[in-house]
Amino acid sequence: MSKRYKKELSPEELARIKDEDIDYSDIPPLDDGFWDKAELVEPDTTQQITLRVKKSVLDAFKATGKGYQTRMNAVLETYIRSQRPR
Repeated sequence: MSKRYKKELSPEELARIKDEDIDYSDIPPLDDGFWDKAELVEPDTTQQITLRVKKSVLDAFKATGKGYQTRMNAVLETYIRSQRPR
């Protein structure tokens, strides 16, 4: 018998649920055909480099707070994508 919960359960509450009490009815079964078009996608990792940028550019990104290097990378990635032929 499945049971619906009205609120998100804590990790402790989840740990106490028995496997047979978990409702899987909304999850479609996975047959062999599910994997026919599967494709391995390698993560796009980052690489540490030394890069010279104008002080004004660096200051502007740093002023946006923690994570500024990630935002700089996102801007560069967006530029690269915009240059690809369509």
